[in-house]
Amino acid sequence: MLATQNPLEMEGTYPLPEAQLDRFLLKLHVGFPSHDELHRILDRTTGDSEPTVRAVLTHEELLTVRATVREIAVARHVQDYAVRLLEATHRDRSGANPLVKRYVRYGASPRGAQACLMAAKARALIAGRVHVAIADVRAVALTALRHRVILSFEGEAEGITTDQVLTETLASVPENA
Repeated sequence: MLATQNPLEMEGTYPLPEAQLDRFLLKLHVGFPSHDELHRILDRTTGDSEPTVRAVLTHEELLTVRATVREIAVARHVQDYAVRLLEATHRDRSGANPLVKRYVRYGASPRGAQACLMAAKARALIAGRVHVAIADVRAVALTALRHRVILSFEGEAEGITTDQVLTETLASVPENA
């Protein structure tokens, strides 16, 4: 399932509570389309032709892919990296960097580590590998954690973003313990 969020217009809608946000696997930032992309959007949506919708996977194929992703191996040192990364989002943990200690109210929940590993497994499978690398965890960490780290009032007031905090956290957590 996909959900969209328009941060510019909140009338009639309410922000989701943290407990509900935590149930989304990833949060992607989609930038504004380029000039050429806007033309393609207009060509597809304002013309007289109807788009053709077709399934790319059957229900059974989707279930098979999902099961295959779960079978991708994660070595203990890679899992440990995901755990240390998650712990570093908590201000009271030893791995927390100064940005976390100053601007984070709540660090990511255990679902954040689950999301990192599941997305990293999918990334490894797409790359044709049967194991997860630390690089896979690092590549998905922003999208898996950005909606799970809750900034303090001070962080919001100073214009700090969760991406800034997480980028610094990724830089400060060593790959090997």
